[in-house]
Amino acid sequence: MQQTDHQSGVLAATAAYLLWGVLPLFWKLFDTVSPGEVLAHRVIWSLVFMIGILAIRKQLHSAWEEFIFIFSHFRSAIGIILASCFISLNWFIFIWAVNSDRVIEASLGYYINPLLNVLLGVLFLKETFTRWQIVSFVLAFLGVTIMTLYYGVVPWTALLLGLSFGLYGLIKKIVNAGAMVGLTVETLLVTPVAFLYLYWIHHQPAFNSAFGLTHVDTTLLLIGSGAATAIPLLLFAIGARRISLSLIGFLQYMAPTIMLLLGIFLFNEPFSNVQFLAFLLIWIGLIIFTTSKTPAFQKFTAKFSRSKPQQKQKAC
Repeated sequence: MQQTDHQSGVLAATAAYLLWGVLPLFWKLFDTVSPGEVLAHRVIWSLVFMIGILAIRKQLHSAWEEFIFIFSHFRSAIGIILASCFISLNWFIFIWAVNSDRVIEASLGYYINPLLNVLLGVLFLKETFTRWQIVSFVLAFLGVTIMTLYYGVVPWTALLLGLSFGLYGLIKKIVNAGAMVGLTVETLLVTPVAFLYLYWIHHQPAFNSAFGLTHVDTTLLLIGSGAATAIPLLLFAIGARRISLSLIGFLQYMAPTIMLLLGIFLFNEPFSNVQFLAFLLIWIGLIIFTTSKTPAFQKFTAKFSRSKPQQKQKAC
């Protein structure tokens, strides 16, 4: 039974990261629609989809009780409001990046996200750096610095994507809401703003709405954005419950790797030797970061550190 749960967990988590990786293909379909309008519909239809899922699973009542519990505590209420803001910002930046031919830079944001999570843990949760985490962070910093010098500007898209998702994850740790209820509440909080924004832009003289009977294909895609948002998250929630955090740590690099390959080979975004060097430093940092807590890595470093004095003694 445990082996079956593990296998289904691996499949669910892998499917989640595969879907996140190919999502740029979906958002590219909205290249003629403003990112703000796409985001507003994404929020609204994600809420509709999540309410439908909760209704099918007969969890609307328990979700409502959790909603009341969250907002009966000041800390959790502020937390979920901030979480909804950060995830909305992350969605907007990602949609804008894809449709501005910055998929490679977006992939960079999700590569450096685990390292930014460590930094946030040190700053806000009083966690401490391990020696190998410091090495990982220095390598990633060098990679981002090389990118900055190459572009002539700081890669803000990547940094904001990584930081907004990192802050979202940090707040979710504090609030501790379930995946389904959390997404439902977060989209519920932003939905009034989304409706107000759509109402405002629809009354602009120069605005041409992408939603309606005159744009059936785009309308159906906008409605589908709710499922495109919620399904990977639900699959991830299933996987995260059934497999170890270390395995999740390895699998999480699938999504940015797929994005990087799409950016280079499908969207034909420029990828120079300098960019490759920057990514290589970040990849090495991530390999060290991900494997540093495994028994094999610790055994190897312990063996290496024991051999050093012996080598020195022999040399003398």
